[in-house]
Amino acid sequence: MNLSKQMKTLLLVLMMVFALTCIANAQEGTETADSDILVVYFSRTGEQYTVGVIDKGNTSIVAEMIAEKLDADLFEILPEEDYYPYTYNELLDVARKEQNDKARPAYQGPVPDLSQYNTIFIGAPVWWGDWPMILYTFFENEDLDGKTLIPFSTHEGSGLSGFDRKLASACPDSTVLAGLAVRGNDAQNNQEKVKESVEKWLSDLEF
Repeated sequence: MNLSKQMKTLLLVLMMVFALTCIANAQEGTETADSDILVVYFSRTGEQYTVGVIDKGNTSIVAEMIAEKLDADLFEILPEEDYYPYTYNELLDVARKEQNDKARPAYQGPVPDLSQYNTIFIGAPVWWGDWPMILYTFFENEDLDGKTLIPFSTHEGSGLSGFDRKLASACPDSTVLAGLAVRGNDAQNNQEKVKESVEKWLSDLEF
């Protein structure tokens, strides 16, 4: 059966619209490229020294500032079994025991495909003058060889606490750049100051 001229024209228009839609969808799927910068962090809520009970961790706040400034991806290290106490003094005891035992607490997955990242910022609170032991689990489990690693800490007087040196020791086949130390009290109560510090630090690192 022959179609009328108007019907043929309508079908042709519909076919063209369908084809253009398919092309647009295909292009949309390829336009978004993953960042080559990742911000990895471990952070705690609950009762914290000098700032009281917090709903958002100090390190989490700094990590998000870095990621926003660099349009980087974020990955939070979460314990597989979260036995860390809510109260500050009890948390200190657990952190000290982990350090004395050289514990390697497990963390939840999945971890992003690290092969797509050239630069990885890594942050955590200072626990007894060192990285929390769960970070050493990450350093040892994940392939960080050849990456540029940049540490940052939150603290209330410990500063960076040798995070850069200890990271370089744990990951000898990576390049470790200068780190940033942020007071937890500032992360909670003076975020404009922290943003300025983050931006200056990133600028000094030529990001």
